[in-house]
Amino acid sequence: MIEVTYRFPAGVDAEKQAQVIAVGQTAGSWGAQFKHREQQLRAHLGQVLRVESLDGGGAIAHIAFPEANVEGDIGSLLTMIFGKYSLGGPARVMAVDLPATYGTPAKFGITGLRRLTGVQGRPLFMGIFKPALGLSAADHATLLEQVAAAGLDIIKDDEILGDLPEAPTLERVRACRRVLDAAKQRSGKEMLYAVNLTGRGDRLNANARRLMEAGANALLFNVFSYGFAALEGLAADPAIHVPVFTHPALAGALGGAADGTSDYGIDYAVLLGTLMRHAGADAVLHPAHYGSLPFARETEFRIRDILHGAAPEVMPVPSAGMHPGVVGRVWRDYGDDVVINAGTAIFDHPLGPTQGALAFFQAWDLVRRGVPLTVRNCTEEALQTALQKWGGET
Repeated sequence: MIEVTYRFPAGVDAEKQAQVIAVGQTAGSWGAQFKHREQQLRAHLGQVLRVESLDGGGAIAHIAFPEANVEGDIGSLLTMIFGKYSLGGPARVMAVDLPATYGTPAKFGITGLRRLTGVQGRPLFMGIFKPALGLSAADHATLLEQVAAAGLDIIKDDEILGDLPEAPTLERVRACRRVLDAAKQRSGKEMLYAVNLTGRGDRLNANARRLMEAGANALLFNVFSYGFAALEGLAADPAIHVPVFTHPALAGALGGAADGTSDYGIDYAVLLGTLMRHAGADAVLHPAHYGSLPFARETEFRIRDILHGAAPEVMPVPSAGMHPGVVGRVWRDYGDDVVINAGTAIFDHPLGPTQGALAFFQAWDLVRRGVPLTVRNCTEEALQTALQKWGGET
């Protein structure tokens, strides 16, 4: 069975609405003409397990759905648990408990990303090309050279950057592949470039294979814009043998208020945790509560715990407004298995992108030695400059 938790606000008859969902989102009702099929039909009905009142009003309802009603994918799952009823009034999906084998597993996850990068025993550090638009393929290669010199682990496109005439995706990959190869020859380390995969649905997998042929060693994918079925298709395709980093663009249209208080939609722990890990994501970008988006701390940690759950574990990537001053907080919250992802704090560093990337490694060096990240405690110019600009620990 698949257990789903719904939250109803005060003023809603939760017992009644839970029953409406359990029946209306499964087999529905039937008349005398199907009396002889009643046992089979009942096997497809949802079941209200319990309804609990919340302090301050409202209620939580737990409903079990037969796994036989769905196809083992995310599309049929969402249609069953919240499809038509999402139009039926205030209700929010708070949790979805799926069997461990449901859906499509990650090909790489945490273990695979560490194997590819050769990095163990610390967080991974990732940069985002900035500015997001207006650069040529050669510009991307130049920026990549600067951060590769600092030993950055991963670089990614901005999610807004598509296959545009000014910097066609294949040209970006080819230009950056030369930089990646040169950096690997110097250091022996493979840096990952998560190139933004775009295109019409019937072309996505072919586009991904074409990018890999040109040298792409990772992909960035806007799941909510293109659909979970597209992510599942990428993860299940044996010819696509690079990790997929997923971006939360458009998640707010489904999740509502960033603090999780909305009475409608699907909780972010489900959107960015449960659904991503069961659709084949290897690493999931999501807002960080200490970043630039007003994201709830508790929601962020639920996402973390889901991604760090049963094998294959998926890599969390707290994002948006990250800078060297939060490295200690991130490590204390996530441990080693996290990607710390920054754009502005690297590429707009007053001393340039190389120093911007180095500042993160310098911050990690202090953190691992138990030294608070303050200007007073650091002697390295790159980190000192970053802490002066973006702040540190108080």
